[in-house]
Amino acid sequence: MVHPMTSIHPDAKIDPSVEIGPFVTIHGDVEIGAGTVIHSNVTIMDGARIGKNVTIFPGAVISGEPQDLKFAGEKTVAIIGDNTVIRECVTVHRGTASKGKTVVGSHCLIMAYCHVAHDCVVGDYVIMSNATQIAGEVVIDDYAVIGGGSLIHQFCHIGSHVMLQGGALVNKDIPPFVKAGREPLAYCGINSIGLRRRGFSNESIRDIQETYRYLYLSGLNNTDAIERIEAELPATKERDEIILFVRNSKRGILRGYV
Repeated sequence: MVHPMTSIHPDAKIDPSVEIGPFVTIHGDVEIGAGTVIHSNVTIMDGARIGKNVTIFPGAVISGEPQDLKFAGEKTVAIIGDNTVIRECVTVHRGTASKGKTVVGSHCLIMAYCHVAHDCVVGDYVIMSNATQIAGEVVIDDYAVIGGGSLIHQFCHIGSHVMLQGGALVNKDIPPFVKAGREPLAYCGINSIGLRRRGFSNESIRDIQETYRYLYLSGLNNTDAIERIEAELPATKERDEIILFVRNSKRGILRGYV
């Protein structure tokens, strides 16, 4: 299952079922789970923790050193979850002393030429389209879809089930369940098609729409809008997720469309 024209450090922990193509380099502090396929010309560096049934395409570099001037060689990791696909020339850097790890979740699709910087946390079932670049300590929650060529500023947080247009310049947090588009980037309604595909009921979708009417269409600031949401809308899992996201936002949330 291992091509003879590879360079594998003897300390690497690799399940016997892993398939490894030619010209792959695997460093010593590496763990790779069962059923994973690594195509040719992949480099897997110290700190890589790769799960089961992962597929990594040619030219990818996993667990490279962070592009952070504060990095001083500390021992950190880059974690790739089970059943994730890493396409051509993707780079995933390991963490720094700030968080200690970079995480890409399970069942993700990270398309060609994407970059995941140090200390990022990418949830499960995330799709990052070609050439998306995410800076350090970005958080992307489950089921988000990131359009190709998007640039995401450090420390930004993208909520679950977000649909982000291609070529987006993201410098604010994007709350869950919404579509983000236009130039400059703005709220474009909720991701109703994506939510239906993932089994959200019509009632839940209506509740999410009503919550965002208060936040984006009422003319209220976020603090006043949240007070009215809590006073006037019934508590639901989705309503509370939105409120918690907005309250915890450090960069401020995506603006409404003017």
